[in-house]
Amino acid sequence: MKSGSFMSEKSAKIFVAGHRGLVGSAIVRKLHDQGFTHLVLRTHSELDLTSQSDVESFFATEKPVYVILAAAKVGGIHANNTYPADFIGVNLQIQTNVIHSAYKHGVKKLLFLGSSCIYPKFAPQPIPESALLTGPLEPTNEWYAIAKIAGIKMCQAYRLQHQWDAISGMPTNLYGQNDNFHPENSHVLPALMRRFHEAKANNADEVVVWGSGSPLREFLHVDDLADACVFLMDQYSGFEHVNVGSGVEVTIKELAELVKEVVGFKGKLVWDCTKPDGTPRKLMDNSKLASLGWTPKISLKDGLSQTYEWYLENVVQKKQ
Repeated sequence: MKSGSFMSEKSAKIFVAGHRGLVGSAIVRKLHDQGFTHLVLRTHSELDLTSQSDVESFFATEKPVYVILAAAKVGGIHANNTYPADFIGVNLQIQTNVIHSAYKHGVKKLLFLGSSCIYPKFAPQPIPESALLTGPLEPTNEWYAIAKIAGIKMCQAYRLQHQWDAISGMPTNLYGQNDNFHPENSHVLPALMRRFHEAKANNADEVVVWGSGSPLREFLHVDDLADACVFLMDQYSGFEHVNVGSGVEVTIKELAELVKEVVGFKGKLVWDCTKPDGTPRKLMDNSKLASLGWTPKISLKDGLSQTYEWYLENVVQKKQ
């Protein structure tokens, strides 16, 4: 089932929830680039999405036509283990408040964004949408995953009961401008970029990387995700959630070598095989989205180069 009216409504009010994050900021850039002129944006201090009354009041006053829900409490393994109540509670509150108020106040279409961690720990590879709820989750992020699964099911429930056009997209590992380069809390790609840059700046001889380098991972540039979100808003109105991935796998070793090359670090890579590798493979089955007519456009090498330029301008220079 296709809707196809989104791209023809460039002046419609669009609420992008979480517009300052990695994903939300990319979606805002994409919408501006596509000529959308009426984006409704609120910072956390202006609108607390965990407050039911605040969200209700916002929707009653602003009455957006479309909603893209990219707001979430996110973090790595350490944060998930330390704050499980926050990860399930805050995300459930945000989703429930926004989805219900959007429906209640006549929003035409809503896109809910989740994460590949919704799938079972031992899901088949590549992971199809049908793998959802077929096995136990990865214990280190189950609190976040269960909240995101609830968001998918809530969109489906409102579609079933109210015939409301709520859809869900599940992105793979993302990277790009506005990523988190924090030394302890960042994901593998920005962490590698920061370490190679600092090693280069300090004229270090080597960089030690955890594990064997053999696990396979998939990465999607956040601008490609934003492009897919606009595509789904325009072209998809189905019941099932949709995987959004690149369909391309690289080993952590290949990734490290590529980041090293982009950064220009001339020393050597040392692999610490006493450290854990994590899941051996985690690839999304992207065939459903491809069959709808969308494919990613930014290669990993080009995306890494763009991200490193942004890192130099926005992280390194601001420290100096």
